[in-house]
Amino acid sequence: MMPVHLRDSQIPKHEQLRAILLHRCTKELQPGDLMPSERKLMEDYGVSRITVREAIGQLVNDGHLVRVRGKGTFVASRTVQSRLHLASFSEEMRAQGLTPTTVVLFARLENPSAATTRALGLADGEQTYHVKRLRLADAEPVSVDDGWFRAALLPGLIDHDLSKSVYEAVQIHYGLTIDRAEQTVKATAADSDTATLLGTKRGAPVLYFDRVSFSGDEPLEHTESWYRCDRYQLSMEVEGGRRTSQRR
Repeated sequence: MMPVHLRDSQIPKHEQLRAILLHRCTKELQPGDLMPSERKLMEDYGVSRITVREAIGQLVNDGHLVRVRGKGTFVASRTVQSRLHLASFSEEMRAQGLTPTTVVLFARLENPSAATTRALGLADGEQTYHVKRLRLADAEPVSVDDGWFRAALLPGLIDHDLSKSVYEAVQIHYGLTIDRAEQTVKATAADSDTATLLGTKRGAPVLYFDRVSFSGDEPLEHTESWYRCDRYQLSMEVEGGRRTSQRR
């Protein structure tokens, strides 16, 4: 559709232009595509530089566009949104219309770390399967998962296709359901290896997850994960507790 000059109306011009550019960057362009220059937008829509900058600034603040000094304004990568609930990465991505893929970096039988031994309540000498994977959504890296699984309860786990959901494999091949998890989340800085895998810079902010997953009362999995903050965000519903009136 050919651009036309915007007219004065009850909707401010910067809001009109924002709606036009939002449609373009979400429906017509792909992440990484270059947006038209400020001068081009001024000419196409007959608006001032202030109007253009206001519209683009809102889209940058909302995460739809990203400015690169000296190069221009680009369509941002789509942010993956997750609610705080128990679901596999694959399930979360498919629910948002994204295509999940997983690269298995390694999968081997290994003596667990002290942290994993404590987290899983392992006996002395009990071994684990150590599985490290890179998780992607629509071919964009989102997270690195470094997990340990109880070998005694999941014999032969690494013989299965771990590029798909491990939770599905656990249910199909072992008849166990991951039905509960204890998880902590904090912000941290990406180290060199994590930054390389996620395609970002060393020291870039990432969300760090430490999770222990259970089937019934049995802990099966201890996983540390690092998520790109610019491609992943958490949402949650918070309810206030009801206060009961007290009579004196």
